[in-house]
Amino acid sequence: MNDSSWGVPQGVGHRAAPEMRAAPAGPAYDVHDAQQTRPMPIVPDVPDAGRDADDRDDRDQGAGRLSGGPLFRDEKPQEPMSTAPPPPQKKRAGRDLGAAIGVGVGLGAVVVASLFIVKAVFVGVIVVAVVVGLWELTSRLEERKGIKAPLVPLAIGGAAMVVAGYARGAEGAWIAMALTALAVLVWRMTEPPEGYLRDVTAGVFAAFYVPFLATFVAMLLTADDGPQRVLTFLLLTVVSDTGAYAVGWRFGKHKLAPRISPGKTREGLFGAVAFAMVAGALCMQFLIDDGTWWQGLLLGLAVAASATLGDLGESMIKRDLGIKDMGTLLPGHGGIMDRLDSLLPTAPVVWLLMVIFVGSG
Repeated sequence: MNDSSWGVPQGVGHRAAPEMRAAPAGPAYDVHDAQQTRPMPIVPDVPDAGRDADDRDDRDQGAGRLSGGPLFRDEKPQEPMSTAPPPPQKKRAGRDLGAAIGVGVGLGAVVVASLFIVKAVFVGVIVVAVVVGLWELTSRLEERKGIKAPLVPLAIGGAAMVVAGYARGAEGAWIAMALTALAVLVWRMTEPPEGYLRDVTAGVFAAFYVPFLATFVAMLLTADDGPQRVLTFLLLTVVSDTGAYAVGWRFGKHKLAPRISPGKTREGLFGAVAFAMVAGALCMQFLIDDGTWWQGLLLGLAVAASATLGDLGESMIKRDLGIKDMGTLLPGHGGIMDRLDSLLPTAPVVWLLMVIFVGSG
């Protein structure tokens, strides 16, 4: 075999090594003497760039050990995996706090101004809140569930309920509630019977949930110190919500009702109770005629419980409807109903305890 059989051009003056020559052909050739493998050429060891002589000596002495460097020249060395824990995530509020505070301050100014200037104006504020809340609730029921609770009799009956409660007390509120429910039944008869029971049930529920409970705010206002009673009611509810938010955001670890409202914690509930009880003691002592601090402690405890239950109740409604907010009317808050959720069930509680502690005055 000539040199070109191994890919070496002829006439370049290079001769194949004896070990590389082919075995002679013929019967006299012993197959066991044939070269079985082709030896690899010896390549001189090239020092790695960036390593000094001591490093090379250590590498030579540690032959057989796996090197910590890359196996191939193209391969980049992998970064060592960090065992340090990830930096803690900073808690963030779920809403625009700037907008929420601004809207809250604006609403508070309207409420306080109407409350202490002319009582009838504040009754009008309650009526507007009730009608808008009914519109939000019935709109979401129709959009998400196809439930058509009649808004017209609800809005008229709701407004009448608030005015009757202010003018005639609990008796007037109950009569207006009954007439509103009857109007809902009759109004729905003008449409096909399919879904009648579903729609009128939702309508009666809406009449009780929004305007009837709001009527107790108007009934608080009828007392001689009515503005102070309403202000106490509003302050305790807001302070309870604020305490729950502040303590829960900072220290909350144990979920209160994860299936209903994952954001609420037991620590937040304790914060609501503590804040509301302190505020209740101060309000009853300094705002309410013949009120005492210990009555305020009980009042604050009751408000924290009712406000929390009211919030959870609306959370159940919104989860059933598959929505986060009832509306978008109030930036940073959602809709009117998202602000009335804790106020509505708290109103009858405060009214009842006020009557027990200091009379209906």
